[in-house]
Amino acid sequence: MPRILCVALAGHGHVTPMLPIVSELARRGHDLAFACGPEHADAVTRAGAAWVELPGLPPFVPPAEVGPAVVVTWLRHFFAALARTHPVLLAHARERRPDVVVYDATNWPGRLVAQALGVPAVRTVPNLAENDHWRGIDHALFSGLRDHPEAARLGEDVAAFAREHGVELDVATTLEVVEDLNLVFVPRAFQPAGDTFDDRFRFLGPVIGERGEEPWRPPVEDRPLVYVSLGSIFTGRPDVYRACRDAFADGRFAVRMTVGDVDPATLGPLPPTMQVAAWSPQLAVLRHAAAFVTHAGMNSTMEAIHHGVPMVALPQMPEQVVNADRVAELDLGRRLAADALTAEALRAAVDEVTTSAAVRAAVAAVREDAARGGGAGAGADAVEGVLDAAGLPGSSG
Repeated sequence: MPRILCVALAGHGHVTPMLPIVSELARRGHDLAFACGPEHADAVTRAGAAWVELPGLPPFVPPAEVGPAVVVTWLRHFFAALARTHPVLLAHARERRPDVVVYDATNWPGRLVAQALGVPAVRTVPNLAENDHWRGIDHALFSGLRDHPEAARLGEDVAAFAREHGVELDVATTLEVVEDLNLVFVPRAFQPAGDTFDDRFRFLGPVIGERGEEPWRPPVEDRPLVYVSLGSIFTGRPDVYRACRDAFADGRFAVRMTVGDVDPATLGPLPPTMQVAAWSPQLAVLRHAAAFVTHAGMNSTMEAIHHGVPMVALPQMPEQVVNADRVAELDLGRRLAADALTAEALRAAVDEVTTSAAVRAAVAAVREDAARGGGAGAGADAVEGVLDAAGLPGSSG
């Protein structure tokens, strides 16, 4: 049986959408290993893969004021973490040689290991893809930053690693190298310039699998539910949570609000229709939701599309701004500025997205396109196609 090695060091938005494909390949009888940090070990073993331990991603504490330069600071932090994983991953792959490496687009060591062993690589893209016709993510991340001193230091870090390990690598190729097969976890309808991408790109839509089965009930069940979450990193926004409290204080909506490490006591008295928690079973909550107030991370955006939930986007990072703009452009919801959020503006946006026939029709259309992508099953088929092309016996499940 061919061996499949999957690689994604960290980040729920990167690991989580790979796992349904892993589960489907495991169900078909494939021999799978998944290299990641310790925080995802249980999830990958539940999905049916053997866990390959990589040195964990050290904590990254963003500054209180998140400005453009934080992107390059984060990239240096993440590059250093990935550089530590490369020798561990290469040693494992030489000991248990895979027949194909499936790696998250940000995890360039997976590509280098595949090259070193001379095996095919499949890239998974959990965000918007780029080509010669559309480079919106690159522009959003680096606009005005290429001459920043921290960007020069990142270049020096990459060059030093390349010299030490005798590999070809620069900043650009740590971020974007198109493989012969690229599995994109968004619907083609959501991808800007979607019709310009060739058949190397497979737009699978949201890859959900069997997640979302957790039991969960709204705080009250006789009124529409608004779900509020700013993701898992930039959650320290009590100002946003207070605006949400005030926007929905009249009790016409039920509210589930995920606040991370923010102490709910600092938000003041809450109406009985509002439920606040550090964490939420997001897919389970979205099954009930009439609207989603979100940071517009791609994983959250895709889960909203999967469940047909309109969004009010409050982006905080450049790639989230790109996602939020796309949500607004396609009429899947509205975008507001988190730093200038008022209860009145938030309430008006939620009222609009929950009553607009145009928003309802747009959400339904993109949800239908997402379903046509095939999700985890189509992703597993594509990986098996790579194995078949390599002439490996038993590659069809």
